[in-house]
Amino acid sequence: MSIRCLLGPRACLLTTATALALCAAPAVAQEADETVFQMLGRIIFGTGTAKVAIDTPQAVTALEQEDLDRKQAGNIGEMLKGVPGVQAAGASARPMGMAFNIRGIGNSEQTASEERIKVVVDGAPKFFEQYRMGSFFGDLELFKRVEILRGPASSTLYGSGTIGGAVVFTTKDAADYLGEGETSALRFKLGYESNGDVVKPGVIYAHRAGNADFLLALNSSHGGEKKDGAGDVLAGTEHDSISGLAKGMLTFGNDGDQSLTLAISRTDTDLDQAAVAQSGGATNIPVFGFADIHAVDDTATLTWRNRFSANDLLDLTVQLSYTDTNVEKSNFSNGAFCSPGTFQVLCEGEFGYTTTTLKIENTADLSTGGWDNFLTFGVQLSEQKRSATSSLGALAFHPEGTDRKLGVYAQGEFVWNDRLTLIPGLRIDFGDRTPSAATIAAGGAAASDEAISPKLSALYKLNDNWGVFGTIARTERMPTLDELYSTDGGRLPSLNLEKESADSIELGFTYQREGLFAEDDMLQLKATAFHSDLSNLIVTNSATGAVPRYLNVRSAEIWGGELEASYDAERWFTSLGYSNVKSAYRDMPNPAANGLTVADTPAENVSLTVGTKFPDRGLIVGWTAYYYDAITTNSVATTAAGTITATHTPHYDTHDLFVTWKPETGALAGMDVTLTVENVFDADYKNNLSLDRAQGMNAKLTIGKNFTW
Repeated sequence: MSIRCLLGPRACLLTTATALALCAAPAVAQEADETVFQMLGRIIFGTGTAKVAIDTPQAVTALEQEDLDRKQAGNIGEMLKGVPGVQAAGASARPMGMAFNIRGIGNSEQTASEERIKVVVDGAPKFFEQYRMGSFFGDLELFKRVEILRGPASSTLYGSGTIGGAVVFTTKDAADYLGEGETSALRFKLGYESNGDVVKPGVIYAHRAGNADFLLALNSSHGGEKKDGAGDVLAGTEHDSISGLAKGMLTFGNDGDQSLTLAISRTDTDLDQAAVAQSGGATNIPVFGFADIHAVDDTATLTWRNRFSANDLLDLTVQLSYTDTNVEKSNFSNGAFCSPGTFQVLCEGEFGYTTTTLKIENTADLSTGGWDNFLTFGVQLSEQKRSATSSLGALAFHPEGTDRKLGVYAQGEFVWNDRLTLIPGLRIDFGDRTPSAATIAAGGAAASDEAISPKLSALYKLNDNWGVFGTIARTERMPTLDELYSTDGGRLPSLNLEKESADSIELGFTYQREGLFAEDDMLQLKATAFHSDLSNLIVTNSATGAVPRYLNVRSAEIWGGELEASYDAERWFTSLGYSNVKSAYRDMPNPAANGLTVADTPAENVSLTVGTKFPDRGLIVGWTAYYYDAITTNSVATTAAGTITATHTPHYDTHDLFVTWKPETGALAGMDVTLTVENVFDADYKNNLSLDRAQGMNAKLTIGKNFTW
């Protein structure tokens, strides 16, 4: 049973902040860049030119290889734990039942999430949507870095409509395993999870020859049914998957200023008799039953970069990418109910998204005097083809079609005297959506639109310790293929939808101090407050009959705050993450809904990590506590007299432990051992964004060994 806070959940949230200071005990001096526990000291690449996180005028978090290894995450929910303002939505443990939620934007019904939250792998846009499935199926073992960029400021570089933010994945490189003078490296790894008896072997080979290097990686994962904190089976959580990555880079040109990089990855997952409603809760299991699910997720990118060492006006990157996510479903336990209409979801079928993207981007260095000036201009052309077939033909709730976009954007980055940073940006996306023949037969018609997203971000360092920052942004979101052409339940295509829009503002401050208790220790803190007004929200029409499947409702409001802080020294570290997202329906058809909390809003939560390091032994030991407040959210029908369904989720807390050991000398040098115990007290709880009870205690052990020559 979990240990509860005797003073109540809000007291937990308040006293945790105090604990950050209490844990910051004096320690021996250490260079700040020798640690992996300073989240705000990391370099951020996804906002333009490289910047330190604490000096970026946007709420950002970068998870590095050390974080991913320590978490040993089996899904995106485990990976995102502790990142302020970010969670997974949908399932708690099913491998294909999770989607992203950033500041209350995003849910397991993914009809709009491809626009509201951008997901990219090595620069390639990724998305998948199908009835009660998750949105991302790539194996997390393939990645060395994940950047989470919160808020609409990301719209400039990633696409109009990015209200929630962007999640940017980077695959592993040969250089991550090869030191100076080394030409080859081989890494073996074996992982195990106690909850579900999951076994995860993997191997990586890296090689360097002259000015070229390449990497080959192969991973496998096999696991049985997982259990919640009460010991009950989480149905349909078994899995078998295999993933691979091939990546090579050739460097050439004057002073090595040109590079050509090719990356190809695949994740192949088999789920035998898995839940049809992967994102659904236990109540959906009897209705939809089970089926065999086979998913293949492919990503390929070819990137040429020329830094033009002799010309400050040119730093050119050209990238061609291709992604293909395909899901096949067969052998339904309730297949006898396969029939036209809603129950066509129980028919054998195949669903896919293929996206081809060409992106050309140049950054010009216009620095002069006391100003560092950079101007980035880019053009992005993409074509996404959505396919769906079943044993009964086209599916009304998964319309086929093609979505073509042309995006043109410009972003300036002006830094004066390393004190004032200004980042204006503007993006215009032109979209053309073309329905398939079957979709046209159901009433669909071609649609064209454009979306404009301007922004202005600024950061000012008051002195060496304090800084203030803010962003004003507006972004527009064009309707998706799903929203335009879905016709299930006898409803009509929604051809007259207005664009969604969001007007947002962020304000925050930063604080950093070195040598607080000892020479070269470091305290860093970044706090952000945000507010967004969302207009013309596109939602499912609760009315039945010959009415559009989707419609625009009036508006909603989202606001809140985040805090990210860390203290780090040679032998001690502690970090704090806090998020409080509020929301309200506004100007709804049913006046009784106004002011109620929107269904996708996460509960107020805080995470606290405290640990100690033994540098001479290569040992790190830590503890993380997570506290989630109670919350009541509301699902609102779109008619004037429509029903309002309130859902209350109680507060809860969970605790994790982690130990990492990396000996640097002797016969065991090159080996690493990581032990993580999640939900140590086997708490039985449910997150309000999940439809399932959470996993019970899960001990994870990974042993790796590197060989280099």
